[in-house]
Amino acid sequence: MQQDLTLQLKKVHQASVVLRSVSDEVIQNVLNDLSELILQDSAKLLKVNASDVVKQNPNDPKVDRLLLTQERLENIAAAVKNVAQLPDPTNKILVKRTLANKLKLEKKSVPLGVVCAIYESRPNVTYDIASLCLKSKNACVLKGSSDAENSNHAAVVLIKKALRKNNLPADAVMLLPSERSIVDQLFTQDKYIDVIIPRGSASLINYVRENSKIPVIETGAGVCHTYVHEDADLKKAVKIVINAKVSRPSVCNALDTIIVDKKISNEFLIALAEEIAQYNVELFADKPSYSILKSYPFVHIANPEDFDREFQCLKAAIKVVKDISGALNHIEEHSTKHSEAIVSENKEVCELFLNSVDAAAVYANASTRFTDGEVFGLGAEIGISTQKLHARGPFALEKLVTEKWILHGNGQIR
Repeated sequence: MQQDLTLQLKKVHQASVVLRSVSDEVIQNVLNDLSELILQDSAKLLKVNASDVVKQNPNDPKVDRLLLTQERLENIAAAVKNVAQLPDPTNKILVKRTLANKLKLEKKSVPLGVVCAIYESRPNVTYDIASLCLKSKNACVLKGSSDAENSNHAAVVLIKKALRKNNLPADAVMLLPSERSIVDQLFTQDKYIDVIIPRGSASLINYVRENSKIPVIETGAGVCHTYVHEDADLKKAVKIVINAKVSRPSVCNALDTIIVDKKISNEFLIALAEEIAQYNVELFADKPSYSILKSYPFVHIANPEDFDREFQCLKAAIKVVKDISGALNHIEEHSTKHSEAIVSENKEVCELFLNSVDAAAVYANASTRFTDGEVFGLGAEIGISTQKLHARGPFALEKLVTEKWILHGNGQIR
């Protein structure tokens, strides 16, 4: 099996060499063709996706991440077409100068080579990663989960069809078997894979980081907070908190913990409970907030571990603090450095929060649900990076390149 994998990855590597010199026009044609194929085959793609969804517990939060609808397919097709129109990030001259010895020096952007992505449950990610990698002239190796096995296979069939139509090697995109055992074999393939990007649960990301010989770029789990300051517009705060929690609870930029100043906790939490109850959101409240919300039908006393949970469903924790210092301390202790928000009409307090919180994206008076590569104008994304080297925040096209130094001489020696 290891030998078979090595042979397959060697083909992907060879395809990456071809991609280096392909024009952006050809890549645009591939992605535009893929976008059209998604729309043409939407009925088949939905049927295949249904065969994955039916295997799941309907109450499992992963069903929402797994599910494709006609609207979601249309959005995927639009995102692929959008990526096609983005500027080519490769072969950009970043530095150009002539040294004192007349040696001409340039630094330009070049593809990473072969990008491997390991991800869970979400078939749209297959299209996102493949389109971003191809646009940046990288080959890619995709390792999805067994939950979306049929959906991912159908996606890659279309991607390969678009590649062949434009006379590019189909091996530029490779889908690995869904068996988890193959992941350990991947970790030793540093000759043919240049970077691994895990996208999914904290356990998946930690496992890849701890075991891979190949460089890892993390797209981290999100434990996201919204802090309602004493100077908040409470109607605005309720609206923001509800949107951040219920608009799509299964995604990484959804709200997990509500932090509220003690001075306004009674008024705000009562107002919040009246609105959020219609969504049946379970609240895990600390003692001060529980005493306010004890008549709320879906409230529980929070355990310490509840403040470190990425719920990914209609559940949220609540923490009452004395002031902004308490909020900042709580976030510093429990944040995964993904997306954090404050709601306040006090501009100085907002600036203090934005400058103090260590996260990939910080918000004043807005929902954390906006942390998204497409929303930020970056096209699709591979994930939200919560680390600090190479990429942070939405990990998109602009970060799928590295640098190369090029020097032209005329006999210079040192």
